[in-house]
Parts: sequence; structure tokens; C-alpha cells
Amino acid sequence: MDRKTLAKAIDARKSGAGLVIATRLDTAETRLITLPVTSPDPLDRAADEAARRDASQRVEIDGVSWFLNVFNEPPRLYVVGAVHIAQPLSHMAAMAGFSVVVIDPRTAFATGERFPGLHLVTAWPDEALADLPLDRRTAVVTLTHDPKLDDPALVAALGAPCFFIGALGSRKTHAARCARLKAQGFSDAAIERIRGPVGLAIGAISPAEIAVSIMAELIATLRQDPSA
Repeated sequence: MDRKTLAKAIDARKSGAGLVIATRLDTAETRLITLPVTSPDPLDRAADEAARRDASQRVEIDGVSWFLNVFNEPPRLYVVGAVHIAQPLSHMAAMAGFSVVVIDPRTAFATGERFPGLHLVTAWPDEALADLPLDRRTAVVTLTHDPKLDDPALVAALGAPCFFIGALGSRKTHAARCARLKAQGFSDAAIERIRGPVGLAIGAISPAEIAVSIMAELIATLRQDPSA
């Protein structure tokens, strides 16, 4: 890699941007591709797909072999509601390599003792999310069952390209939630982006089991969903 490309790569990483360094294998030519990709160029699109999978790989583009070296920022998980389920969920996500933020204005719940080593934000969810990145590397999961906390977070997430939006609650609770969002002007297609009730159907009962089901659905979406 030449110094100019290296300097650009360093600057991009310092700014928090994801990037892919594409190296042509027969000539050692390098191209720096910043994320997200908007160009229709086949190499750029291949780099974008590799980045979605966090998978550095060799690809063939128009008969030319390239190696795509992916440098992604960690996926983010914003947990709205410092409730019991949030404790195992946030720690599992951190162990899985996510950058985790727990959001809850109720300072009796959002404490360092209950969430050691994690980033806590005690602002209201709409205020908190206004100051945080909401992009295709972001997941938002609401856990409170309280419309005053959950709904503003869902509204913010639906207005962004988050790869995962989940909300805890029964089917009845979710139906009421969807009705409220529809009354705010969201289309059925937009509301369908919300995984509700969030979590895979594994018969989970305890907070830790429910957290496992949520993490499993979240990771499956990140790794398997072509739109993520």
C-alpha cells in the first residue's frame, strides 16, 4: 500500500468511518473504498457486501481478482430500558463485540452497579438517540413496555437505516404499539421493520434466556439478512 492510501485509511479510521482496502492481486494496485458505498461500481458494491458481513475476502470482478480487506467499526446496540433483561443482554452483546449503550432516564435503574463497565445514558430516549449514530451498523432494542420510553426510541430508529429494531412485549402489547405508530404516520411497511415481540421463539422464560433469544435474532439479522 502506498503512503497516500495509508494516510487516507488512517484518517478514515480516526473519523470512525468504516472502509475496505481493495488490492488487485495481479498488480498490487490498491483502492480505498469508504463506507457506506453509494457508487454502482461492481468493485465498490462487492466491497459493500463484504463489509456488511464483516468478511475480508477474495472476489472476482470482470475477470480480475481482488482481495477486499474490511475495516469496520463495531456494530452498535442501543438498549432502551435498564430493566432486568437489559443486564444480561447488554453484557452478552458487549462480549459479542458490540458497542453497547444502555438508555434510561430512570436513574434508580440505570446505575453503574447494575451495569458495570457499560455506557449508560440517563437522558430520555429521543434526546439520547439524537446524539448517537443511527446507521446500518446500529441495532435498537426497547424493553420497558412504557410507551413514553419505547415509542420515541422506535420513532427515531424507524427514521434511520438501523439493521435491527426490536421491541419487547406480548403480541397484544405489540399490536397496540403498532397502532400508535400508525397513528403517527408510519406505514405498515415501516412498522414491519420492528421485530416484535423481539427474540427468537425458543421458549425463553428467565431474563437471561430472553436475552439469549434477542441476541440470537439480532446476530442472525446482522450476519444472514442481505438487507442488513
